Amino acid sequence: MTRNRTIEVLSDPCDRPSDDRQFVSALARGLRVLRVFASAHETLSNRALADRTALSKPTISRLTYTLSRLGYLSHDRETGRYRLGPGALSLGYASLSNLDARQAARPLMEELAKYAGASVALCARDGLNMIYLEIRRSPDAVGLGLDIGDRVPLAVTSVGRAYLAALSDAAREPILEEIRRSDPAAWPKVRRGIESAVASVRKHGYCVSIGDWLREIHSTGVPLETQTPYGTLALNIGGLASSLPVAKIEKDLGPRLVALAHRVDEMLRTTGFTSAWDRGVASNGATPRKQKEKKHARVQG
Repeated sequence: MTRNRTIEVLSDPCDRPSDDRQFVSALARGLRVLRVFASAHETLSNRALADRTALSKPTISRLTYTLSRLGYLSHDRETGRYRLGPGALSLGYASLSNLDARQAARPLMEELAKYAGASVALCARDGLNMIYLEIRRSPDAVGLGLDIGDRVPLAVTSVGRAYLAALSDAAREPILEEIRRSDPAAWPKVRRGIESAVASVRKHGYCVSIGDWLREIHSTGVPLETQTPYGTLALNIGGLASSLPVAKIEKDLGPRLVALAHRVDEMLRTTGFTSAWDRGVASNGATPRKQKEKKHARVQG
């Protein structure tokens, strides 16, 4: 009989325990190279890949050759640079095609994007980033041109902060420690932004990033309650500060995004997904009844 095991997802292969005999380091290094690419359009040289992965150039050369032979990377002979190949892209899209959250959210996101004149995205955590699983844009939206598969920072974007706000304190703390280690100098300001976002999600259901990632970008984020095969997901509305002033976010778009998330949660539950509430445990470890009582007490107070 096969014994079921709980497999911990590592943010970096270097974090694995030294006595983990099941872990294949060579495979981890190859996948680490693939994860370095920020999008399907980015091209990188062996030198750039070595710098980003902290692997030696000879190791990178062997990995990129192997990955190219297998179709996971495409090699441009003229420039010597690499981009993600059809093999890597097919794996990603095959995984996304079975994610019901995208199908449930897409028409609602489309409608809200047109109303807001901005972009609406559905994201999942990927290490210290959030990766775009779905994005809908208003025809009038002007922004960064992000697309499915692109990543944005976890700590300073509204969608990343919304994800963090959905976690229990125990689940959030190790991630905060990773963020702190990644940039100790920026940590005090980053921590204040995350703490403010957690408080805002608890009080209003949404949080904001007002120029915290890029000065000209404003956004608001909301977590989904329903757990998916990708774990906790989050939604955001983002765009230029000129088209998304703070007052518009707080009075209109933030509450609309909260309502959209609730509708997506309801649809996902009908498809068989289970939410934190349905399992009897809320994201902060409280039972649904106790969580509602605490929320009611805050409102009354």
